[in-house]
Amino acid sequence: MKKLLIMCGTGIATSTVVTGKVREWLREQGLENEVTLYQSKISEELNRIDDYDVVVSTTLVPDNIKGKVIDGVPLLTGIGTDEMYNHILGKLNQ
Repeated sequence: MKKLLIMCGTGIATSTVVTGKVREWLREQGLENEVTLYQSKISEELNRIDDYDVVVSTTLVPDNIKGKVIDGVPLLTGIGTDEMYNHILGKLNQ
């Protein structure tokens, strides 16, 4: 089972929106039984980033974890969503 974290500044607002969209996308891809979704705020996850297979963030992240985090803003703006989902899929298939 893969672990996918979605985080924002507070763990409430934008991460909730993105979690809903990612949950629906996983269902459409037939992956809902292969991925466990987690939702949190960035301050609680900085030291646990490596615990997840995929990390999506709607907020800025420190430079030391940027390479491990996928920008989730496309799910808020509607611009670049296909590329973002392809990035998630690539990490899930690693």
